[in-house]
Amino acid sequence: MLRVLAVDDELPLLEELLYLLRSDERVLSAEGASDATEALRRITRAVESGPDGPDAIDVVFLDIQMAGLTGLDVARLLAGFARPPLIVFVTAHEGFAVQAFDLKAVDYVLKPVRPERLAEAVRRARALLGRPEGTAAPAAVPEQQRGPAPEGGAAERAPEQIAVELGGVTRFVAIADIAYVEAQGDYARLHTDEGSHLVRIPLSTLEERWAARGFVRIHRRHLVALARIDELRVDAGTTSVRVGAAELQVSRRHARQLRDLLMRQATG
Repeated sequence: MLRVLAVDDELPLLEELLYLLRSDERVLSAEGASDATEALRRITRAVESGPDGPDAIDVVFLDIQMAGLTGLDVARLLAGFARPPLIVFVTAHEGFAVQAFDLKAVDYVLKPVRPERLAEAVRRARALLGRPEGTAAPAAVPEQQRGPAPEGGAAERAPEQIAVELGGVTRFVAIADIAYVEAQGDYARLHTDEGSHLVRIPLSTLEERWAARGFVRIHRRHLVALARIDELRVDAGTTSVRVGAAELQVSRRHARQLRDLLMRQATG
């Protein structure tokens, strides 16, 4: 279970965030700090006490725009710690997302905070800490610090879907609807018949996860659903495939394997 520090200089918003966090059965304790200086003092004490110490903090839910030091400033300072807590940014502003993820944030939650969206951020933090759902808490939590357990939520979604976000709204896209995936740095763009979605997952990770679902690597930039390939073209030694309206280049190292897979699929 998670030990959490929530940081926001607007007291009503801080109290609401703490209420939601304490209502999540996966959160062992949730304390608040109303400015960056107080937060840094608590985090420093937590790091010094060690991961099993009485002041330990696993995750900081951090507002970005605060008086004095901003949440981004706090995150940059924490990057210098040997074992800093994880960071989830909670903000009313979409424009800092790239900076936030550059600072290795676990998640980026937009205000007003929805309980199911916060539940997903908690799930991601637990996963990164290697604490799957159902693991025991390191210590008992007082009943007065708990609220009712959330019902449903994003953490219960089936693995046949992938979560994508747009403007603070989380949607769930069926993997079967994805025709191909395009690498964009540490991100990947998922292309479906309805449009595209950007996710903060490297292409190599999706390649490994979705191999059993029929996705194959055809280029350092592209991963394609084999069943969605409409046409294979070879022209002057250059190989490409047509996937719907898109024509994608196949690298030389992947061309032979792809042809073999398509032939087996056609004759199977």
